[in-house]
Amino acid sequence: MPFQLSTRGRYGVRLMVALAMNYGKGVSLLRDIARQEGISEKYLGQIIIPLRTAGLVTSQRGSRGGYLIAQPPERVTVKDVVQAIEGRINPVPCVEDENACDRATTCVASGVWKKLRRDIEESLSGFTLAELAQQAREPIVPGENYMI
Repeated sequence: MPFQLSTRGRYGVRLMVALAMNYGKGVSLLRDIARQEGISEKYLGQIIIPLRTAGLVTSQRGSRGGYLIAQPPERVTVKDVVQAIEGRINPVPCVEDENACDRATTCVASGVWKKLRRDIEESLSGFTLAELAQQAREPIVPGENYMI
């Protein structure tokens, strides 16, 4: 299986960008984000739980209830969102836990896996929700590269 983020991680980023786009304008309803993003409201309801636990999202109950991004979007990175949903980024188990592999301390490839994790974390840290929200407001031009 190739190394990739889960659907939950990808949808979590989309959910947080939608909340970032509404920052300072009041609460957002999951049903509105679900409709806008083409994602099941029930699925978003599951994804929002670890985001709340991580302190990235707050909720407001009642007839005027909904969800808010908990911090200014310029302070929240894609890494924050991905780690809240996926946990630590580990391309292989031994990067986090040397006991996961008998060869972890002598394996010549372990340095590769550790660098890969650092590179992924650094790359995801380079994107804020504010930047993605701004990009989402701009028209998409086919063939144009964004954020790179």
